[in-house]
Amino acid sequence: MKKKFVFLGIIFSIAGVLFSQAETEEVDLTGLLSVDFRSLQPGEVLWVRYPDLPKVINIRVRFREKTYNLERINGEFVTPVGLDLGINPGNYPMQVVLSMDDGSLASFSRNLEIQSKEFPVKKLWVEEKFVSPPAEVTERIRRESQILNTLYSLYTQEWLGDGSFIIPCGGEIFPNFGERRFFNNKPRSQHSGVDISAPSGTPLAAANSGRVVLATNLYFCGNAVIIDHGMGVFSIYCHLSKLHTKRGEMVSKGDIVGEVGATGRVTGPHLHWSVKIRGSRVDPISLVSLDLEH
Repeated sequence: MKKKFVFLGIIFSIAGVLFSQAETEEVDLTGLLSVDFRSLQPGEVLWVRYPDLPKVINIRVRFREKTYNLERINGEFVTPVGLDLGINPGNYPMQVVLSMDDGSLASFSRNLEIQSKEFPVKKLWVEEKFVSPPAEVTERIRRESQILNTLYSLYTQEWLGDGSFIIPCGGEIFPNFGERRFFNNKPRSQHSGVDISAPSGTPLAAANSGRVVLATNLYFCGNAVIIDHGMGVFSIYCHLSKLHTKRGEMVSKGDIVGEVGATGRVTGPHLHWSVKIRGSRVDPISLVSLDLEH
């Protein structure tokens, strides 16, 4: 169930000069900041919204040492924020800075209390070459990791999505986001997506509209597709048997971009589906749970 925080901001000048009551009323700075979310826990998505007030020309949010520029979507300022899988519980300030049409700045700040979350542990058995890769593929793995890091650092200012996100294929969805995994009894990084069990050849749809920034074979991920939805949001689809798209192609929500398979480091046919927001690893089901139609 989607939840929402609504903050009534107390506005003040960053430069240290308080707005007079008349000035505040004139520019109507008492608008509401809304934060939509499924829960306030590691791996969740926040959808931050602010009314498009007449004299506000730009809004920025500062959260956990990252600055997010809110973009105008459907008559309001919006930005997605990801609570990374590894975030520690506690109170985190979110500062909102408004740029006014007269050149002045105003801001207010509110805290978000992030709750703890326990993740399960699972042991999996795969081909040993995917646990301790042979020397001849070391350079390939390093190069692919560098390419992925570069892709996720890109930022498309425009929002390319179309309404709410959808689940990309039929099948059983395993609630294994954040799972602490042991491959062949060796500890590896936490699972940063969800797995959907489906037969090989099951059509795979784009979870939302965007630009394909990668469609190729990767050592661990197998055949993979990555879609840039704009504003730092990327969806990732791994272990495909076939690719039906190519890098640079614009796709619409629901377009078939590949087929489920068992390529790369797998125990059987399934889709590994993950989402990153400005580098933060988030549960894609959290993103699907948000109503982005308005």
